Amino acid sequence: MERNTIQRDIVLAAVQKMSNHATADEIYATVARDHPAISRSTVYRNLQRLCDRGQLRKREIPGQADVYDQICTNHYHVRCSQCGRIFDVDMDYLSDLAGSIKDTHGFRISGHDIIFTGICPDCQSRR
Repeated sequence: MERNTIQRDIVLAAVQKMSNHATADEIYATVARDHPAISRSTVYRNLQRLCDRGQLRKREIPGQADVYDQICTNHYHVRCSQCGRIFDVDMDYLSDLAGSIKDTHGFRISGHDIIFTGICPDCQSRR
């Protein structure tokens, strides 16, 4: 069993405080403001361990840096096509969607991530 560390607690607290889908660099910048002695590699290593332990989930965003999500259950996202920010979508996860796929090219489907696109309210108001 792996022990919990103060650094891991600091990284997790920073992600929870940010309450958005932050990149590793954004999380490091937040941690470094209050804890300048923590290195970038310590933050990155602890992000990976938090994901391995199921406390965070890394989301791959096509064309952008990966982001970290504190909601670890399956759910969908929407990406603003103007600013690139990622938001959660309030809808039920379609766990049986894989059963609807007609041509899998021999794949055994194990899951799916769907990212919708649109323009967030902040970007709409700036137009």
